[in-house]
Amino acid sequence: MMQDAHAVTSLAQLEALYGEAVPASLQKVRRDLDVPSRDFIARSPFCVLSTRGADGRVNGTPRGDAPGFVSVLSGNEVALPDRRGNNRLDALRDILGDPQVALLFLIPGVGETLRVSGRATISADPALCAAMAQQGRAPATVLRVRVEEVFFQCARALMRSRIWGETARPAGVPTAGQFLASAMQGAFDAEAYDQAAPGRLAAGLY
Repeated sequence: MMQDAHAVTSLAQLEALYGEAVPASLQKVRRDLDVPSRDFIARSPFCVLSTRGADGRVNGTPRGDAPGFVSVLSGNEVALPDRRGNNRLDALRDILGDPQVALLFLIPGVGETLRVSGRATISADPALCAAMAQQGRAPATVLRVRVEEVFFQCARALMRSRIWGETARPAGVPTAGQFLASAMQGAFDAEAYDQAAPGRLAAGLY
């Protein structure tokens, strides 16, 4: 491994470089899927599934289909169909060794992303697989994820990357302000936050 004389090796060093976390970034974390989170997932056609095997090896795999391909089964569980692929089964092999997973949901034209983490189970339940069939073909298995943590990620990374180009934000997608208002049980001015967001984000990109 390449040596770096300036490597950061302790939490104290890391915090000294960055300072304290923005309070709202801590307050927005939930343990369940609220209305904005469910709505975001229902509108998302793509997510990245992150896994770690028993041997410590990690994988990040793309998963996509029509918006809403990931189903919300309850306030604490989502279901992700395993569509046809190359049968390497990297993520599924990992989950057999370590069930902790993370999902990152994206929507074209939207700067915010949704982060969901929890414990996954690989299910071959015929009824569940049949319910998630597309074009007459059911997935071999469905990944059931018991949600332990969920929160939105601000738009800075996607703004910097300009990944969506001129793609317009779809109407009705939950905003950052709406996510925060839900997390804080309404004690938050979502409209004012969203109105100020473009200038605030632009000023803090770098």
